[in-house]
Amino acid sequence: MANDIRQKRKRASDKVSVEIEDAGLSSDLSDIEDEFIPKTPKKKRKKKAGKESQTVSEAVKVDADEEAEGEVKKARRPRRPKPEPVYIIQDVERRDTKFRGRLGYACLNTILRNKKPASDAVFCSRTCRIDSIKKNGMDWVRELGRKNVQDLITMIQWNEDNNIRFLRLSSEMFPFASHPIYGYSLEYCSSLLAEAGALAKKYGHRLTTHPGQFTQLGSPKPGVIESSIRELEYHCQMLDFMGVGKDGVTIVHGGGVYDDKPGTIERIKTTIRDVLPQHVRERLVLENDELCYNADDLLPICEELDVPLVFDYHHDALKPSSIPPAAIIKRTNAIFARRGIRPKQHLSDPRPGAVTLMERRAHADRCERLPDELELEGIGIDIDLMIEAKDKEQAVLQLYRIYGLEEVKYESLRPPNENQTKETKGRKSNKKAKKGEQAMIDGVEGEGEDSVNVDEDNVEDGVGDMVHA
Repeated sequence: MANDIRQKRKRASDKVSVEIEDAGLSSDLSDIEDEFIPKTPKKKRKKKAGKESQTVSEAVKVDADEEAEGEVKKARRPRRPKPEPVYIIQDVERRDTKFRGRLGYACLNTILRNKKPASDAVFCSRTCRIDSIKKNGMDWVRELGRKNVQDLITMIQWNEDNNIRFLRLSSEMFPFASHPIYGYSLEYCSSLLAEAGALAKKYGHRLTTHPGQFTQLGSPKPGVIESSIRELEYHCQMLDFMGVGKDGVTIVHGGGVYDDKPGTIERIKTTIRDVLPQHVRERLVLENDELCYNADDLLPICEELDVPLVFDYHHDALKPSSIPPAAIIKRTNAIFARRGIRPKQHLSDPRPGAVTLMERRAHADRCERLPDELELEGIGIDIDLMIEAKDKEQAVLQLYRIYGLEEVKYESLRPPNENQTKETKGRKSNKKAKKGEQAMIDGVEGEGEDSVNVDEDNVEDGVGDMVHA
C-alpha cells in the first residue's frame, strides 16, 4: 500500500509539470519571477521560493493521497454475510424412561432470540418503563404487545417443527396491561391472539402462564391483593382471547409469610375462595417454593379448595416436605383429575458448584436427567414437564436426545456453555426493595404507580428482569 501511494504521488507530480509546460511556461519558473514578481532581496526570494515549493509539494501529496484513497474505496466490496458457525455437538449418554408426557420451556427461544441482525430477533417480552409510556403514548405500548404476539406465532411454529409442544407464555406479552393507571384491555389484539391460539390448538400445544413473585394472595395489604387480582385477570384475558382451554393454567407461589405464616395461609384461602373472580380461580394452580411454602404447607390448601398443585422437584430438594415426592404427586394428580386438567410439574437443576441456598436456587443451563418418580407406574404417562433451565429449548432438545423422546434436528442444536457460573444476572429495579432470601420470606410487594414484578422466566432464580406489577 505504501509503495502504491508513493507511485501515485510521483505520477501526480509529473502531471503538474506537464500541465505547466503545456501552458508555455518554464518549469524553472525563473522567467516568470523576473517578469511578474517584484524584486526582493536574494535571501527573502530563496525563502519565498522554498515556501512555494513546499506548497506545491503538499498539494501534490494531497492529490496523490486522495487519488490513492479513492481507488482503495473503489476496490472495496460489500461485506459478505458471515456464514453460520459450525457447531460441534457432542454425543449424550443414552437412557431409558417410561415417561411419555410433553417437555416444555419458558418464555424465550435462544435460537430465535439471538438471530442476526438484531432486527430479525424473535421474542415475546418487549417491555418498557412508565416514563416511556408517558413520552410515547398508549398506542406505542400497545404496539409492543402486538409485536410480541406476532413473534409468539413464529415461536409456536418453530416449536412444532422441532417437536416441542409445551410453552410457558411470557408475562411481558402486554407491558403494563394490569397497571392501575396505564393498564388497558387486550381487546385491540384479540384477533391476533386468536390466531396464535388457533395455531397452538391445531398442533396440540399446551400454553400456560406464571405471574411473578409479587403476585401475593396472602398479603395483609388490600392494595396488594387488588394488584395481584388485576395481574391474574390480565393473564386470564390473554388465555381467553387465545381460546386456550382448561390446561392453560396460571401458576402462583404461596408468597411471603409476613411474620405470621398461619395467618397468611388463612388470607390465601380467603382470597382464593371469596375474592378471586370465578374465571380466574378456574385457571389458578399453586406451586411449592424453596423458601416459604413447601408441599406440607400447600397440599392442605389445595385439597380443601380443589386447587391443583404444580410440584417443583428443585424447590422440594431445597425445602423438603415430610411427604415423599411420589406421594405428593399422587395426591395432586387426583386434584388435577377431578378438575379435568392435565397434570403439570417443574424440573430444574442447581448450577454446578452451588453451595449456599441463594446459589442453589439459580437454575442450571440444562437438566441432566428426568426425575425417578416419573418411572413409577402410572405417573409419567400423562404429566407435562416444564424444564426451567437457562438454555430453554436447548435443554428440552438435550433431554429428547438422552431419552429418545422425540426426533431432533441437528441444525437446531447448540453446544452447552462450558463455563457456567454460580452468579445470576438481571436488570435491577429502580425501587428500593429488600433483597435476597429474606425479602421473599417477608413478602416483598410492589405497590402504586411504579410497582414491580419479576418475569416468570427467572422467578425461581430471584434475579429476574424487574417489570410492572
